[in-house]
Amino acid sequence: MTTTAAGPSAADTGTDSLAVTDLTVHYGGVCAVRSVALRVAPGESMGIIGSNGAGKTSTLKALMGLIPRSSGRITLGDTDLSKVRARDMVRHGVGYVPEGRHVFPGLSVEKNLMLGAYHRSWKGETRDTLAHVYDLFPILRDFRSRAAGDLSGGQQQMLAIGRALMSRPRLLLLDEPSMGLSPKLIENVLDILVRLRGEGLGLLLVEQNAKLTFGVTSHCLVMENGSVAMSGTSEELAHDERVRQIYLGL
Repeated sequence: MTTTAAGPSAADTGTDSLAVTDLTVHYGGVCAVRSVALRVAPGESMGIIGSNGAGKTSTLKALMGLIPRSSGRITLGDTDLSKVRARDMVRHGVGYVPEGRHVFPGLSVEKNLMLGAYHRSWKGETRDTLAHVYDLFPILRDFRSRAAGDLSGGQQQMLAIGRALMSRPRLLLLDEPSMGLSPKLIENVLDILVRLRGEGLGLLLVEQNAKLTFGVTSHCLVMENGSVAMSGTSEELAHDERVRQIYLGL
């Protein structure tokens, strides 16, 4: 196990790989994220686990450009995203599913989905993407005319993921996708994430549920006090005694 960059080997640098080095975030005089490094290749999934306040969500928001970064280099393939504004990240192939879903409750399911494709024209590719989202989440097709605010929490989570997929991202960032969901719905969402990974999408997943994270990711970071305390394959970490005691309750 290592405390440096985790993920696919250095030789596995596909054109759509996410590479992050020295990511640091300060809130006033407090260092919330300290020198985080990671790599996620197409078809790979990485998890970030840790207790509340460990820096997980701040790391994801910093990657997306939603909060200022003190330092760090972020690239996706040959594209340097270090200075790209949050609103332009989607155009560069980064999808984001925020904690709490943040769907537009007064708009229909389909209008929420189409907002995810705001930068694309309504052509065959967009129609195909919408059809693919409905294939992944048939319940959204059934409820496409229903107001998003009338959906259950699990259905809203599916909608938030589907909306992010409408931009046809190369990389998908997910913040606490299992929060507030029943075990059955969590299983459904995880099945979809495994399917997306099989389709070649890179996934970076922030979760408090370590067992869930290990089940859907290939590599994982453990964050403590803003820093990467441990990293390795999900299988290695799932059998690490310290992780088992602290995060799995074993």
